[in-house]
Amino acid sequence: MFNVIRRSQIVGLMAMDSSTATRYGSVEEVWVDDSGRVVYFASDAGYTPFEQVAMIGPDALLTYSELAFTPPPSLRRLHQMAIRTPSLSTPLGWVEDFLFDWETGDIAAYILGGEIAAPFGGRAVLFPEDVEAIDAEVVVIKEDAKNRLKSESEGLKGFLSEKSQQVKNLVKKMGDRLAKLLSPQDKPEVVRVKIKEVRDELGQLGRHDKNALEEASEFLQDKWEDFQHSLSYTGKRMKQAIDSAWKRLTHSS
Repeated sequence: MFNVIRRSQIVGLMAMDSSTATRYGSVEEVWVDDSGRVVYFASDAGYTPFEQVAMIGPDALLTYSELAFTPPPSLRRLHQMAIRTPSLSTPLGWVEDFLFDWETGDIAAYILGGEIAAPFGGRAVLFPEDVEAIDAEVVVIKEDAKNRLKSESEGLKGFLSEKSQQVKNLVKKMGDRLAKLLSPQDKPEVVRVKIKEVRDELGQLGRHDKNALEEASEFLQDKWEDFQHSLSYTGKRMKQAIDSAWKRLTHSS
């Protein structure tokens, strides 16, 4: 939940090498493989694996290194791809947007447009478990998937990507502080107390909106296990990115 972002939120961001602050163009598109995982983003420099992404902020995407490659032929452009069921050849709509975890590449939700989304005001949320296959030109969904569609407001309410930028910033600020105060072995009641303490500390400064601070606190309470997992994964991911970059470079040479 902490690293989930919309495709529409990442397209247009400036891509930069975090170690040198070198800019290498805006993000033009994100691409998925034949299993449906987001694996590359495209910029002016070429195609960069998402395993090289170090951080995504409101204005820029930072990578561990400035690496771009010729993409494999099996990549799919999920945006605007047609949606249909196994029994129909006529599309029911299209993928208007999608949310994905930029650390793992897993898609968290699809936002659909077209006929299938009409009962929800033109945009509906489909979850990955209702996708049977992502072919070269179409996403095949389960026959009864329409029965489990949600409105955007209902289907995406648990994602940090849907919060205001103020709340996102507070979640990060509180999370950075809590990472130094808590360990993976701490019990839920200890976590709750520490989150409240950090919330109160920030509240006493008088610099933050109280409602936004409360919303950030509640989000951390609900998603603390996800946050801990994200913290433990970051170090491993950096090593994997460096190892992968080295293998790609030595293989290409």
